[in-house]
Amino acid sequence: MDLFSQDDSLVRLPIKDADIYYQPNFLALPLADSLFKELITQTPWKQDNITLFGKVHKQPRLTALYASNSKGYSYSGITMQPIPFTESLITLKRKVETQAGVAFTTALLNYYRDGQDSNGWHSDDEPELGKNPVIASVSLGVKRPFKLRRKDNKSETHKILLEHGSLLLMAGEMQHNWQHQLPKSTIIKEARVNITFRVIV
Repeated sequence: MDLFSQDDSLVRLPIKDADIYYQPNFLALPLADSLFKELITQTPWKQDNITLFGKVHKQPRLTALYASNSKGYSYSGITMQPIPFTESLITLKRKVETQAGVAFTTALLNYYRDGQDSNGWHSDDEPELGKNPVIASVSLGVKRPFKLRRKDNKSETHKILLEHGSLLLMAGEMQHNWQHQLPKSTIIKEARVNITFRVIV
């Protein structure tokens, strides 16, 4: 049985001034389920402090950084140092690379334990990601809404429901023109993990 889904349809979403693609059934359900359980129980999760508007807060999620090199990743006053990819993440990375057409060096993992864990408005525009970064995000666990808003017109927004086993691909000028977030929810009680593959230059 092929643990990867046979649905290879990566669909471009109709969002202006951004290259965003979504595939809901990127992973077959057995693989999505087993990878979700493995990552929650075997990842060395950390909860770092972040600096926002001059104040220090506990990051409202747990994180881990994996890479095929020794290059760290910095954001919000945090500098993360990577650990080597596991065999499961290498297998997943190769599948994502085939779909994205990019050789990724690094994966930032986020563990949202329930709806109280979140990720605020931001763009993935750190210098080490390069000018027009390609970022591929695999979602596991409970469905969560992924929101976007234009930088020059914050009333222009979009929402994507990220499903278990799905792939979201962000490229082109997306990070120049848009911010994104994973908002808090009082309704969601289940966990979500996402694996965001990127290239650290």
